[in-house]
Amino acid sequence: MFRTKNALKKLLLSVSFVALVATPVLHVDGLEQTVSANADVVMEDGVTQPVYSYTDAIKETIFVESTMDSDRNGEQDRIAIDIMRPRETEEGIKVPTIMDASPYYESMGRGNESQIKDPDGIGENTMFPLYYDNYFVPRGYAVVLVDMVGTNNSHGCPTTGGYEETESVKVVIDWLNGKGKAWDKDGNEVTADWSTGKVGMIGKSYDGTLANAAAAQGIEGLETIVPIGAISSWYDYYRYGGIPFYRNGPGGLAGRVTNSERVADCAPIREEMRIASDDDTGDYNDFWDERNYVKDADKVNASVFVVHGINDYNVKANHFSNWWLALAENDVQRKLWITQTGHVDPFDFRRAEWVETLHRWFDYWLLDIDNGIMDEPMVEIERGDGNWEDEETWPAANTENVDIRLAPATEDLPGTLQTAPVIKEETQTFVDNPSQTEQQAVEDEFTEKENRLIFLTPELTEDVRMSGIPEINLQTMVDKEDTNLSVRIVDYGTDERIHHRSREEGIQTLDDVVTCWGESSPQDSACYKETELVTHEAPYEIVTHGWLDAQNYESLEHSEPLEPGRSYRFTWETLPEDYVFKEGHRIGIIVTGSDRNYIMTDSNRATIEIALGESFIQLPVVGGKETFNQAIGSDGGTSPSHTADLIDVLDYFINQGEINNETAAHALETHIASIQHFEENNQLDKAVKHLTSLKQLLEFQKVGQMISSEAYDTLWADTEYLIKQFTEN
Repeated sequence: MFRTKNALKKLLLSVSFVALVATPVLHVDGLEQTVSANADVVMEDGVTQPVYSYTDAIKETIFVESTMDSDRNGEQDRIAIDIMRPRETEEGIKVPTIMDASPYYESMGRGNESQIKDPDGIGENTMFPLYYDNYFVPRGYAVVLVDMVGTNNSHGCPTTGGYEETESVKVVIDWLNGKGKAWDKDGNEVTADWSTGKVGMIGKSYDGTLANAAAAQGIEGLETIVPIGAISSWYDYYRYGGIPFYRNGPGGLAGRVTNSERVADCAPIREEMRIASDDDTGDYNDFWDERNYVKDADKVNASVFVVHGINDYNVKANHFSNWWLALAENDVQRKLWITQTGHVDPFDFRRAEWVETLHRWFDYWLLDIDNGIMDEPMVEIERGDGNWEDEETWPAANTENVDIRLAPATEDLPGTLQTAPVIKEETQTFVDNPSQTEQQAVEDEFTEKENRLIFLTPELTEDVRMSGIPEINLQTMVDKEDTNLSVRIVDYGTDERIHHRSREEGIQTLDDVVTCWGESSPQDSACYKETELVTHEAPYEIVTHGWLDAQNYESLEHSEPLEPGRSYRFTWETLPEDYVFKEGHRIGIIVTGSDRNYIMTDSNRATIEIALGESFIQLPVVGGKETFNQAIGSDGGTSPSHTADLIDVLDYFINQGEINNETAAHALETHIASIQHFEENNQLDKAVKHLTSLKQLLEFQKVGQMISSEAYDTLWADTEYLIKQFTEN
């Protein structure tokens, strides 16, 4: 099992400390402790200590009143919550709350071991899934597990991201802040007089999605959220670029999570969702807008600690990137972990560091303990070998978007990639094949195939890091009224990588290795099976994907049939990435139609023509254009053979509007014409002299903003190239 030395050290310390405090008391002999500003919290080494008894903690099930009737039975829904809190809260101490709201507490379960509240099926919630109760209750927190509306013991019907689900969280947070009413199992009204009102929400997948939704409502009392592999817009969960991943997603999920005894009762609600979601067009509409939390990022008052797998193809990585960038725009206090695994909890890919970091996070935000966590680097990113790197932000601060053009084939490659313009008008064509597998689309990279286009760099002479969201920009003609378009960015080069497409998405569970995190009771163990990273050696890695329904080329909100034979510019984003293409590898861009591995395929089998040069991929490259060109051994120019080629380059930039000053254009034309004259008369020394002065003219025009940066860079590189050619001759 791979671990860094620090991870092993932290793990051993954590396990030994758990053994030390297996039966905690308020004062532990032999340990130097301090009391924080909160008189009920005991501190050591800057973090709260387990001084409250877990076995004596109060466990109760409460039903909180809501103002909605989601199942339309004429009665207000009540939301069931299970609470565990230190017994001392009965004696007047107040504690903050760590909350995990979930639809999965009845059957599907939480965590790597799929824990549910009633594992014995006896109608009594004897277990608190996951380790939050075991670890945090002894440290002076309450843990509240919320049954999302319509699930487990809560009334009503799920609506897959709708208002009702967020409201079922809000009423609980309000109750913890002295608002609203709640009753115990016996019908006695109860209050949360033990609560400080401060709530931190945490959860993976749907649970983290509920946290995002609550934060986007700006609910008072919600101090922080920790969304792990969480949805930020349900449209992006079920669709991409106007294409559904499969049909009736929201209704199907609602049926799976509804309380098992009330599935039939909620069938009308699910049917309404099926119609409103509009699978036929795949368009974005009011149904999806209600379920889009990114648009409400300006309402977020809570801090946000995002954890997401960059290779998560369940809750895809655009959920974290869109949310993260929106939070940044609104100056939300935040932190980010990006892992190379798939849909995996950090408890299962970086356990010791995770528990330590989460502990400090909650101490800071819920107990106001100034432990320095917000002074540390904002972002941590895992690399392919399981090592983690600190970053000040994401995307990386020195990232620049580089337009990398799709260029013609050579003797060695079926298509090439370059930053310089493609001067001659050329096209490449492929036919959409909905039966083509991803493996067929990607393998045999040096072979031309009817159902794909592929473009490759030379072998890289140094590493290239991509950090951010690539954008696709294709000038295209289609012979049908509709087609799907798919683009993959691929790293070609044999390497040992995290196997995120394995059964457990990059980890494997170890049945014979267990570690404990907190205290146990006869009903609820704090011990969990350990995991290890799974790696594999492979000849390539599909780094990221991007899909588009061509009929949504103008907007995701409506579809527009294409006119066969008309030229269209299709622009869309791929999934985000932070990836290092290693020296000796090649960067590949693959363009296909349908992608049967992920999206609903198109049966049109359209023929698609791509205009090279006019089509490009915008890659967010750390170090920018110069770094990319250096890695592919390019000077950034077109490598002209003669001065006549330089004239073609100049004409290209004039026609593109990159040189729109007539005086500047005329000066360049005149200067290059004289160079051509000297070349044709074999007066290469004079040609070189005038090429040198051409560089001075280009510099003057750049400073005077008479020429674009791209035109300057390309003409400068081509001038240098010709000087070298003429000097060597």
